Amino acid sequence: MSSSHYIIPIFVPHRGCPHDCIFCNQKKITGQLDEATASHVKNTIERYLQTISRKDAVIEAAFYGGSFTAIPIAAQKELLGAAYPYIAENRIQAIRVSTRPDCISHEILDNLRQYGVSIVELGVQSMDEKVLSLSSRGHTAEDVKAAVKLLQAYGFTVGVQVMTGLPGDTPEKSLATAKALIELNPQIARIYPALVIRNTYLETLYHRSEYQPPSLESAVETAKVLLAAFEKSGVRVIRIGLQPTDNIVPGKDVVAGPFHPAMRQLVESRIYRDMLDYLIEKQPSPKNITVRVNPKSLSDVIGQKKCNLSFLTKKFFIDTFKVCPDNGVEAGTILLIIGEKCISLSRKDYYTSIAI
Repeated sequence: MSSSHYIIPIFVPHRGCPHDCIFCNQKKITGQLDEATASHVKNTIERYLQTISRKDAVIEAAFYGGSFTAIPIAAQKELLGAAYPYIAENRIQAIRVSTRPDCISHEILDNLRQYGVSIVELGVQSMDEKVLSLSSRGHTAEDVKAAVKLLQAYGFTVGVQVMTGLPGDTPEKSLATAKALIELNPQIARIYPALVIRNTYLETLYHRSEYQPPSLESAVETAKVLLAAFEKSGVRVIRIGLQPTDNIVPGKDVVAGPFHPAMRQLVESRIYRDMLDYLIEKQPSPKNITVRVNPKSLSDVIGQKKCNLSFLTKKFFIDTFKVCPDNGVEAGTILLIIGEKCISLSRKDYYTSIAI
């Protein structure tokens, strides 16, 4: 997503959702307790537009939280009707909604299209029936397939949201979910490691010792594999990890689980560590290494607190390890220099060389 692409978030917490999933407390997650209204939609859009000065900006209003298409159609019309004039006047360029896979129908999609919605994200969470059942999702994998097919028939951009580490889930099941979704050809995806949020049934299970969330290390490893699988197949992953808020932090509404305010960076950094590991392992006892990367990737390649350099230096007994910014190197590519040898590896080529 370009730097001139702006998202205006409009939260519809838990409104309309027909199920209480064990991990969910939307009012806690969104940080909003009041229901959204038409005036709230207008005020939110106007407030954000005042802060955006770029003439070439692409601006998107996004209805998050709850299950938008599960609320009464009159309420959907009210909220979308407040946003649509901004589309008609080209003051914003897109409207996005999030919803459940079992809340998609011809009537619903006719209405969304009428009000200028172009992107629909589905809270899939898992394609494993046992995981869905244990999480009280109330929908099946077949519902997901049917919803995606119908959305694509209408020409919507389709997004899928995956939650890893739910009860009954394993890294293997999470990868199987990603592969099943890739076969459906969505355009975008989000990856959310499960967190234990206050006032959810998952918190009850956690305190009963009937559920143990994955460690941060495990969550990063699982998300890394899913990110690679999605990217390899051309699905753009637009978020990894829950957005931090004043309350969504450990010690407040996050009771337990692999929370990190920069989860995406941890996952991206782990992929670059694996790429360097893959290249260095093929070299005969390298002692002095220089890596050149695009400046945009520099911090990810080095890792937080230089963790990638420390890991690789210890593993391969490297004497000097330098990572240098180089605008001539394409983003997503690393250039490994050992003596007179120079080896280039892009993420795309790396994904091709490994089994996912």
